[in-house]
Amino acid sequence: MKKDGVQATRNQEFGQSVERGPVLSPGSGSRIAIQGELGSNSHLAALEMLGTAEIVPCAVSWEVFDKVLSGDVDGAVLPIENSLHGSVAEHYDLFLEREVEVRGESLLRIRHAVIAAPGVRLEEVRRVMSHPVALSQCRRWLAAHPEIEVIPAYDTAGSVKMLMASGARDVAGIAPELAAREYGAEVLVAGIEDHVENFTRFYLLGRRDGSGVVAPGAKDRPEDKMSLAFALDHRPGTLVAALNLLADAGMNLTRIESRPVVSRPWEYVFYVDVRFEDRAKVDAAVERLRGLCGWLKVLGWYRAA
Repeated sequence: MKKDGVQATRNQEFGQSVERGPVLSPGSGSRIAIQGELGSNSHLAALEMLGTAEIVPCAVSWEVFDKVLSGDVDGAVLPIENSLHGSVAEHYDLFLEREVEVRGESLLRIRHAVIAAPGVRLEEVRRVMSHPVALSQCRRWLAAHPEIEVIPAYDTAGSVKMLMASGARDVAGIAPELAAREYGAEVLVAGIEDHVENFTRFYLLGRRDGSGVVAPGAKDRPEDKMSLAFALDHRPGTLVAALNLLADAGMNLTRIESRPVVSRPWEYVFYVDVRFEDRAKVDAAVERLRGLCGWLKVLGWYRAA
């Protein structure tokens, strides 16, 4: 690939000093943005990662990034990959457009429950609502209850929020049990997901000036994982050469993802996650890799989950 406007981002990241803002420890009254409603898996992931925090729900993902950059929140927790459904492509794309960094990651076991208004019995339920991904992860339970109509909704916890607001007695939502506690509902059936090995990986995000919330244990546990994005010229062997640079530095490639470049058909950005032991070797490899790439952006250094 040829160099483009992203080069300005690279120059800002490497070689220019930035003024550091205040740093907050986990659970110190920090405001954390999530995409989705209170009671969602993102809410649960934020609490498990940070302990106590004020959760700021956002309707769409770009709003989460913008709140981080504006300083309206101290950080954000967003899903990046699910073990069954793959990556969240929109979030990868937003990393190129917004100046945020990855500061930590966590793995959340996804559990789904049937939730309804207090006092409602399962045999009274005629409709069930949830996000389409959640519904697809509970096919066996839904197939075992053909009398219940399945309705897609915008959010898992949002389905519980809606049914509680409507006062409906024949509707249930499929959501984390946290949603029942959040909206005063009751769990009718817990653990209806098809697969036990269903995990979502979440990122803790912050501004690139270093201010805001830090990952738990960041001072005591050294970073051992890096995420970066890079573009390459269309020449034979460029991707192999790039990956060899990482391997020669002792890095273990744990994920590689390609995404198309908007407005540039058939050109791609590669997103890479690597584990490492020697930060100095990694820094040197990144410098060499930068010379090979059209552009490169380190998305974050952090401790692997």
